[in-house]
Amino acid sequence: MTTVAEVTGGGRAANSPYSLSHLDALESEAVHIFREVAGEFENPVLLFSGGKDSIVMLHLALKAFAPAAVPFPLLHVDTGHNFPEVLAYRDRTVARHNLRLHIASVQDYIDRGVLKERPDGTRNPLQTLPLTEKIRSERFDAVFGGGRRDEEKARAKERVFSLRDEFSQWDPRRQRPELWNLYNGRHAPGEHVRVFPLSNWTELDVWQYIAREGIELPEIYFAHEREVFLRNGMWLTAGDWGGPKEGERVEKRLVRYRTVGDMSCTGAVDSDADTVEKVIAEIAASRLTERGATRADDKLSEAAMEDRKREGYF
Repeated sequence: MTTVAEVTGGGRAANSPYSLSHLDALESEAVHIFREVAGEFENPVLLFSGGKDSIVMLHLALKAFAPAAVPFPLLHVDTGHNFPEVLAYRDRTVARHNLRLHIASVQDYIDRGVLKERPDGTRNPLQTLPLTEKIRSERFDAVFGGGRRDEEKARAKERVFSLRDEFSQWDPRRQRPELWNLYNGRHAPGEHVRVFPLSNWTELDVWQYIAREGIELPEIYFAHEREVFLRNGMWLTAGDWGGPKEGERVEKRLVRYRTVGDMSCTGAVDSDADTVEKVIAEIAASRLTERGATRADDKLSEAAMEDRKREGYF
């Protein structure tokens, strides 16, 4: 079997001083993508939610441009139902690295009557309009996202550079070939490109990189006691968003989160993994993707993610 190190090292032996570990190869590819975008586009932005993938993306961006500052701002689409621990982490990180942060607020759109609350209480599907309008108003021409191909079948169709039309919509038929890591960023006025530096990473890669680099994460990624209730096979956090309903019993359990999104659609998993090493062992034994196991918004239909991507969501 050909290894990543052999491919990236031009076929050199694994013990060659020029060979790379698989994490080194992934890091090198992502750093190259960040620098390519910075050199090719006028106004990039990095989506940053305080989730582990966006945290790793920011870490890679800081490496790519050190000792200079990151040459683009961050953007968070705030649903109003985010986990407080994650918002606190986001704000600490922005302050620590003196970064610029744009916030697109779903609550603002609801208050103005532009969007309406859904009967199920989730706001994740409501993120599309605030995101696309913020991209348009700020004239961002490249938007970094933390999507990975192993997460979900619609994301597996993405290229690293994914062209979006003037309405931020995605058409898989317009995907461009990316032979030999050559990326085509050409776009017409009004269009932009979504860029995915972690495309070739897996959930296990992300956690192994977090361990190697000593990256701090929000505490909810590790086992902790939490009041949760069971809905549609997932442990959800109680809150003002609409849970629990009558008949849904709140109980305290030892849980952690594999992925972090809106509280109304992100489920916790039973776990005693309270260290990075234990999380890595747990993920290595898992046969379910993080989104497949814990994201209710991906279970609305077989093509839920692809439908939202076509509309402008990531």
